[in-house]
Amino acid sequence: MSAGSPRELWRGSALSAWDDMPRSPGSKPLPIGTCDAAAQGFLIAALLSKEHPGRVWVLCPHARRRDQLAEEFAFWRSPVLNLSDPTLIVEDELVDPDREAERISTIKRISRSPGKPVLLSRSSWQALAPARDVLDKKELTLTVGQEISPEDLIAWLKERDYEPYPQIFQRGQFARRGGILDFYPPQNTSPIRVEFFGDEIESLREFSVESQTTTRKLDTFELGSPDLSLVEPLSNWFEKGDLLVAIDEDDVEIADILISDGPNEHWNANLYPSPAAGFEAGDFVIADSSRNLFLEQLSDWIKQGWEVGLVSPSKAERHRFLKILERDESDFTFTEGRLAKGFVAPEQKLVVLSTLEIFGRQHLPGTKGRESLAHQRTAAAITGVHELNQGEFVVHADYGIGEFIGLIESDEGDEELGIKYDGGSTLHVPIDQSHLVARYVGIGGGKPRLNKLGDKRWKKARKVAEAAVLDYAAQLLRLQAERESKGGYGHAPDGQWMQEFEASFPFTETPDQRRAIEATKIDMESPRPMDRLICGDVGFGKTEIAIRAAFKAVTGGKQVAILAPTTVLAEQHVRTFRSRMSDYPVRIELLSRLQTPAEAREILEGVRDGNVDILIGTHRLLSAGVEYKKIGLLVVDEEQRFGVRHKEILKERFRLIDVLTLSATPIPRTLYLSLMGARDMSTIDTPPPNRLPVQTSICAYDERLIRNAIRRELTRGGQVFFLHNRVATIEGMKTRIEKLVPEAHVVVGHGQMDKDDLEKVMHQFVDGKADVLLATTIIESGIDIPNANTILIDRADRFGLADLYQLRGRVGRADRRAYALLLLPGELIAGGDARKRLSAIKQYTELGSGFKIAMRDLEIRGAGSLLGTKQSGHITAVGFELYCQLLQQSIESLNGKNPMQRADAQLRIDFVVFAESSWSNKKGKLPAFFPRSYGPDSELRVAAYRQMASARTETELNAISKDWRDRFGRFPNPIVHLIETNRLRIIASAKGVQIVEIYNDRLKLQRNGDYILPPGGKFPRLSSKKPADKLHEAVQLLKSL
Repeated sequence: MSAGSPRELWRGSALSAWDDMPRSPGSKPLPIGTCDAAAQGFLIAALLSKEHPGRVWVLCPHARRRDQLAEEFAFWRSPVLNLSDPTLIVEDELVDPDREAERISTIKRISRSPGKPVLLSRSSWQALAPARDVLDKKELTLTVGQEISPEDLIAWLKERDYEPYPQIFQRGQFARRGGILDFYPPQNTSPIRVEFFGDEIESLREFSVESQTTTRKLDTFELGSPDLSLVEPLSNWFEKGDLLVAIDEDDVEIADILISDGPNEHWNANLYPSPAAGFEAGDFVIADSSRNLFLEQLSDWIKQGWEVGLVSPSKAERHRFLKILERDESDFTFTEGRLAKGFVAPEQKLVVLSTLEIFGRQHLPGTKGRESLAHQRTAAAITGVHELNQGEFVVHADYGIGEFIGLIESDEGDEELGIKYDGGSTLHVPIDQSHLVARYVGIGGGKPRLNKLGDKRWKKARKVAEAAVLDYAAQLLRLQAERESKGGYGHAPDGQWMQEFEASFPFTETPDQRRAIEATKIDMESPRPMDRLICGDVGFGKTEIAIRAAFKAVTGGKQVAILAPTTVLAEQHVRTFRSRMSDYPVRIELLSRLQTPAEAREILEGVRDGNVDILIGTHRLLSAGVEYKKIGLLVVDEEQRFGVRHKEILKERFRLIDVLTLSATPIPRTLYLSLMGARDMSTIDTPPPNRLPVQTSICAYDERLIRNAIRRELTRGGQVFFLHNRVATIEGMKTRIEKLVPEAHVVVGHGQMDKDDLEKVMHQFVDGKADVLLATTIIESGIDIPNANTILIDRADRFGLADLYQLRGRVGRADRRAYALLLLPGELIAGGDARKRLSAIKQYTELGSGFKIAMRDLEIRGAGSLLGTKQSGHITAVGFELYCQLLQQSIESLNGKNPMQRADAQLRIDFVVFAESSWSNKKGKLPAFFPRSYGPDSELRVAAYRQMASARTETELNAISKDWRDRFGRFPNPIVHLIETNRLRIIASAKGVQIVEIYNDRLKLQRNGDYILPPGGKFPRLSSKKPADKLHEAVQLLKSL
């Protein structure tokens, strides 16, 4: 193996290629595209490492090639400024502020970094940009150590129309909390957090809107001019001494037109195409002829003393490569990374191979700036500040369902939650007990019946729910035990075919996918019958898990049945399964009502004889006439769409075989955690790396806009969804669209159509024979149409946000940018609500956001589908949150575990005051509360108390403390003591203590109404004199007991 960094060695070879290249000063610039695309990134990266008198501009024909090159430059460790394309808008469509801010930020960096290379597309090169002198203006500079008062900075922000909010969610807002001031400049990609110590800036940092926690520390922050009018094309920035690298022939002609006196270089290189290009990458590990040809070429390179480099994303993939090719490690120079394709440089005797290409994996550029869902979930209860809204229904754990009337003050001036119950009675809940109150969520949108304070109905409903939940948990565990006790079929571990089949997957699996695949394989290799549920958004890779499970079953000599809710979806599965298994002798058939009786008989005979390996169809697969010879796996797609009778047949007929269920309906995280230990579940909430968030815009209904939006999609070869949810007027809408866009083939689909006619319409659209599908919401969301990437939703104001999320999820399943236009009547836009509505829908921009709090309504539908009608009734009776707590406790208890209860030990301490108003009159006492000065907004304080009360371990408490320190600043004494009293509560609860009393320095503990006497028969006395020291001593003493 060669010494030194492989990237440096290879780049050195490219530099020598540049140095040996003849120059033609008088000639026009030629595109670097004359060499193979696989080598372009390698060659340009080497060029960028050379000294240049000016800037290097790398011009790409389109955004996709730009992003590919950006990833290649990242692999070659060549830093560039990657300028995104200007937002494509039509008429009055609103611009995506996140994308525009990112683009402006990059343009500023271009202006301020004269020598840094720029990577851009043709549209960015020609698009207008702000004037450079305006970009260089600094309207505000903040520096750590600078003296400026928070009040002065707030006044400056208000002069520029920033609006005060308790917590920042979008641009143009600011928030003050204690010594922290947050603000979100319109041109910034992230909001800014300033922490003050008096009138001095102690810290500057960027933070995440999602989690509200710090993402990056800053020494200085500069805010430029807000006037960034677009006045000149970016090509005007090209100066004498700059170097233009054109990827495409056409771009050279554009450069000639736009650049009058730029450099003239002849760029070419003796670089040959990708080494795997002639070997049909993707099947080389399967086809012996291709493999032998590749091995011969590889041996020649090694014998001739060539440098043979291998790029693989992991050590496991490298070892797979060596095992298949039966080569020694010493033959190669290895480096880890992701390179889409390899290349050959004969003059330098260099060949670089990529396992992504050899194994046929597609590596598509990912999207920047997306936080993982795991990180988003860390924004615990405090980010759910709007969970408790005035006028909504809430559930108190002890008193039942009431109406939240908001924050009220007690006679002493303390803040309390007010809950109105049946009969007009009001319950006053101290703010430090707010964790006992949860937003009421039931199944369906019905209004719950309020409880009366003091009546027995709530206690009875809770007892009934507890008993029902216990029965349900026992039923789940009984079914699990029954599966484990009865003999199933344990598949053999993965063989060579399975390894090769997985290597042929044309994409890179997401971490969630890998975990779900491994869990499914473990289930199948176990002798007990599998019953696994896979949950995740559409297009997140559930089908690939089913494909691998099916292939494992077939190679193990078993048959597979794939059950889909509709014929269209079944046909889509047939195409996908056949495509993935085309290189293997696997017979896959479709059984549908569209077949002739003779065709159906032939297929059924094949199933009976065992000649059909995989049978795909709708509920007909469950009928008695379908006899399987050796069925080993059933895959059920969208189980919730099958009726009770079909589910009962499933349970009876396929009790002892492996069952894999796929669901695109989001399952609430709380329910998922509750069911762990009783049902095998896997969730996929990470989008594929090439998926882009849907650009969502809210627009006034305008036929010019509709025409231009449809034409924009058709121009790039795509298709369009148009949602019009009134059957009575849908034909009239079709006529209007056809007049607006005569070249478009428009088809109509709705629930009142004949079933066969609706299927024909869907076939036309799925097969690409129609341009626009004008439909009501009846059209199923499970069908994957990657070519449909624009959706227009008429009268979007009539849909709930959860419905809009699902509707919008029908586009954006390919690697191209998708657009969702929410059309509203003009008076709603003119009325000033557009900004609020846009702000609301922006919550749903992130892929996988079906798992956020904002998706709760949709999640609850999923919960109802998963748990069944009977359990849905109990959810309605006690609320979803309490139901999940009861379910988790029941399952843990039945599994022999000690259920982890909420840490709710009561504290009665004579030297601690828990209310701010009370403390002001009691000198010498220890304050333990969330002061108004530290968090002026009452809703944030409620959320903070709820977050603190949710901590069940010291680890969770420490994480919350860290979050508060980041978001609110230095802790005042009341916060320090509040954290310590909660530490005492958590330690006591873990030891089974229900009440902690400290009176006259005596520490007394109670459990079930009785005092707990320590050894010696005396209650311990605290020796410390100061209240803070006493509290610390009590914590340490309780730990030692």
